[in-house]
This record gives sequence, structure tokens and C-alpha cells, in this order.
Amino acid sequence: MILTVTMNPSVDIRYNLEHFNLDAVNRVANVSKTAGGKGLNVSRVLIQLGEEVAATGFLGGSLGSFIRTQISDLLIKDRFIDSIEDTRNCIAIIHDGQQTEVLESGPVISEKEQTEFLEQFRSYVKNAEIVTVSGSLPKGLDTNFYTKLLEIAQEHDAKVLLDTSGEALKVSLESVCKPYLIKPNEDELADIAGKEINTKEQVIEALQNPVLDGIPWIVVTLGGQGALIRHEDQFYQVQIPKVEVKNPVGSGDSVIAGFAAGIRRKLADEELIKFGISMGVLNAMEEKTGHIDPQKIEWCTDQIDMKKITI
Repeated sequence: MILTVTMNPSVDIRYNLEHFNLDAVNRVANVSKTAGGKGLNVSRVLIQLGEEVAATGFLGGSLGSFIRTQISDLLIKDRFIDSIEDTRNCIAIIHDGQQTEVLESGPVISEKEQTEFLEQFRSYVKNAEIVTVSGSLPKGLDTNFYTKLLEIAQEHDAKVLLDTSGEALKVSLESVCKPYLIKPNEDELADIAGKEINTKEQVIEALQNPVLDGIPWIVVTLGGQGALIRHEDQFYQVQIPKVEVKNPVGSGDSVIAGFAAGIRRKLADEELIKFGISMGVLNAMEEKTGHIDPQKIEWCTDQIDMKKITI
């Protein structure tokens, strides 16, 4: 089983407008509301890949109930902890060829809720081969909270794929217990390295930063330019096919899902890379966030060009 962690989920509301009028009434006919959060995007793709998935984090109020219903309908095992405060909304307004976002900060998690979560996580992880930890921490949790999850997962020999940023990522990298995989983008890698990154050579240099020692897989996603990947001491450059991009949101989460499924299936290194990166491409080809067409997987992996880089 794969356990996904989304500490600060949301109901994602998407408004599609031809024009957005400031300081005026905007009436919307095209609205979508979905269970959101990076880890739930991961969960959806894993279900489409035929994996057994459980999802955990915090949910509260009517919005939390909405998310529980949605994930239950998808056959994702609900392992969320109840929070006293309500789950948040995140609003995206698509207009004039642009996207304007309004993101609520979400609930404040109490010490009692934190303790309950850690106790339950310790129980859930016993049945998980892979754990994905995605997104930001809600208010009330210290930046070292993910290190606690890494420690518990290591006790039970579960591999952790960590996709976060900022202080939560920096503190996790300093932990004795390392994640099995991280997926920074260029900006996040630059933040880790403490220097600006503009070229492939600078990405490779940053990947050799000692703070990244002990992490078997580091996947640096580069949008339409593919990815640069370090596995142990081997570096790979990955080029992706040119496709019609309908919605790139969630592509990074889909990559995490692909690597999680591929690692659980014990794919060989190069096969794993192509499989994982393909999920990001396939997500970008779909209108819905965290969705792929499984029938296109073989086509996509065949289109990916990958080569080893000699350092």
C-alpha cells in the first residue's frame, strides 16, 4: 500500500471567466469544486494507476466532509484526522488567459490534534511500503514536523517521497532520517543551495551540495524542459515530448505518484525515471488536476529521451 500525507488540504474551487472585472459583479457558469492539496493529487493519480492508496492529514467542518465524500467515491482509504477548525478553500479564477489565485491559510492545528495524528500515523505506516508527504504545513505545526514523520517511517522501513519547500524542506534535509526522494523545482533547489540557478550546469552543481547527501533520488523538474535527476552518484537528463498543454497544475504531484508507484513495483532505474516523469506529462494533457489517461502511458514513456550525464 501507498500512504499519502496532505497536512493542509483544501476544497479547490475553479472559476472560468472570459473576463474578470475588478470592483464589479462577475457571474460564473463554469465552476468546479474538487478535493485539493498536493497529496490528494498524488492519491488520485495512484488510484488511476491501479495502486492501493490510503490518505491522511487533517480535515475539519463541512469542507472536510466534502473531501471525505470525494475520496471515498474514488476508493481512496480515508485515514484523515478530524480537526476542530475548518478545512480551507483555495480559489483559482481563470480569466483573460491568466490565473488569479486566492488561497486561505487553513486551520490552526492544536497540540492534541498533532499528538493524535502522530499516533495514528505510526499505526498506518506499518502497512505502507511507500509514504508520500506533500505540500505545506498548516499553522500550529513546527517546521520540524516532517522530520517526525521521517523518523517514524524509517522505524517501519517505509520509503518517504517528500515534496515540500521552504523551511519545512530545509529542516527535513538536516534530519538524521533522510527522505528516499525529493522533488524540488529550480527555485526550490536554488533556495537549498543558497545561490541563483539559471543553467543546467548550475543545477548539476547544486545537486552535489553536501546537504543533499544520503538522499537516493533527487528529481529536479524543469517544466517543459523535462528534468535533471540524481540517483546516488549517477546524473540523468530527461527530455519530454512536446504536447498540447491543457492544465499543468498538478504535474509535479503526478510525477511523485509515478515514482511512488514505480518504486513500489521495483522498476529498474531508467524505467522508473521514464515512468515517473511520464505522469507529469500526461497530467498536463488533461483538463482536470491530478488526472492522467492510463492508456497513453506506454506512448509517453516511449517518447521520453533520457541520457546519463558524466560529471
